[in-house]
Amino acid sequence: MAVQAYLPTLTTVVATAGVDSINPCAIGVLILMISVILAGKKSTRTLLLYGGVYILSVFAVYLLAGLGLMYFFSTIPLILTEYLSILVGIVIIFAGMLEIKDYFWYGRGFSLQIPGFLAKRIHTYAGRTSLPGVVALGAFVSAVELPCTGAPYLAIITLLSQYFDFTAFLLLVLYNIIFVLPLVVILLAVAGGKRLQDVKRWKQENRGFMRLFMGIMLIAMGWLLMLIANGAINFG
Repeated sequence: MAVQAYLPTLTTVVATAGVDSINPCAIGVLILMISVILAGKKSTRTLLLYGGVYILSVFAVYLLAGLGLMYFFSTIPLILTEYLSILVGIVIIFAGMLEIKDYFWYGRGFSLQIPGFLAKRIHTYAGRTSLPGVVALGAFVSAVELPCTGAPYLAIITLLSQYFDFTAFLLLVLYNIIFVLPLVVILLAVAGGKRLQDVKRWKQENRGFMRLFMGIMLIAMGWLLMLIANGAINFG
């Protein structure tokens, strides 16, 4: 069946970004960095500065990576995008099944997690609270976690690349703003007096539900991509 290029709706982008924003890795590194800053008796201004730079670094790397992939996918002949969408859909459904598996059997078998040696390196970098170090930390975290937890982002990039114009670019920017929004909320909450221990407890208690919700969303997105590919659904 012939493939036609349609831009995904705003609702699709916002919903997917909302799910992707519940990212345990980026949130965990921010919490770790905040704890280091607080332990060093730094001022609230320093906390906001370093935390803001970290968030901006994560935002910039994700946005640039998304633009690069969008451009690459947009250069693929339109007739081949059907097969690309189906392939990406299968990969995303598999990722969703792994996330749901981790809700019931966390730590058993293969999981979409950052390898242990890279996680240790991230923890080491998080303790180096200098501005260049924070920029490098945000970039490193984004680069490492993108292949492991970027399935929702890949789905949206695949859809947007089918009609790569300024509107698609704005939707990608919106996606990334929503992606880093929980980091902004956590940073402002701690700077405003929220106990960091409460934030850590919330993350730990809700980690399983994050994975379950993410898994369900990924499976739905994977099916959506394949339905769009065969022409069953069009976004206009």
